[in-house]
Amino acid sequence: MSSHLRTALGLAGAGVPVLPLRAGKLPFGNCVTCAGNACGGRPSMKNAGACSCPGVCHGWAAATTDTDTLTSPAWAGAWRQAQAVAYHPAGVRLTVLDLDDTEAVSWARQTLPATRTVPTTRGEHWIYLGAMRSANSVRPGVDIKSAMAYARWLGPGIGTMTHLPSAIRAMVETEETTPARGEVVSSTPGRAAWDATVATGCRHTERYVRTGLERGLALVRSRTESGAGSQAFGVAQFLAAQHAQCPGPCGLDALGQQIVAATVSVGVPEAYAQRAVTNGLNTSTGRAA
Repeated sequence: MSSHLRTALGLAGAGVPVLPLRAGKLPFGNCVTCAGNACGGRPSMKNAGACSCPGVCHGWAAATTDTDTLTSPAWAGAWRQAQAVAYHPAGVRLTVLDLDDTEAVSWARQTLPATRTVPTTRGEHWIYLGAMRSANSVRPGVDIKSAMAYARWLGPGIGTMTHLPSAIRAMVETEETTPARGEVVSSTPGRAAWDATVATGCRHTERYVRTGLERGLALVRSRTESGAGSQAFGVAQFLAAQHAQCPGPCGLDALGQQIVAATVSVGVPEAYAQRAVTNGLNTSTGRAA
């Protein structure tokens, strides 16, 4: 039995829904039957389906406290490859504020009530009592993980958990509820695409920029279940960094609008997508809001 499976069984015994993560802190991919959500999805997902696949499919929705499932042959391969254990915070009425860097941690310490904290690779998890809607990139370096999301298990942490403050709920209450696939309302069609005419001060070739952009857009479009907003922030941040040494202009706004369009196409509200991308583009300059 692997150490990750032992950890998962201990958490499941305490009533915490868990699942294995592969390299890159990502869930395992869906099986052939569930690929592309062809099965309709699990009952717990936003667009509920009747899937009862015994495998580790559908990301956070696979999280379980059932020890028979966790130790089943269908999960054995995943545990052999697992690099970490994740849990579903809302499954135990918790919210995890994922602070991804020192600036985000400093902001939380100055703004929010103290609660239980868990050190992460680059920042901290702040864990509050109470569940809420999850949201990515609510601020630079800040994600909210609760309903329909997973968080890595990095230990019990230190400190006393306090109740979820209204300040955190307010970060997402103003956002629209994400529409179902095919019902996205957006003004993105018709926006100007990036080309050399808007990047007269860029030191990169057009092929180089387009290749990087297409790879980034593919990453955003792959996030059909969750995390598209956070992925859009990361793609925008990465692309902006590539142009940090250019004399400019490099047409970053046009690149950004293409990232926004891709993010909206997988169900993220346009205002939220726009904010995530703008923050990603501006992070290196300190202008993110």
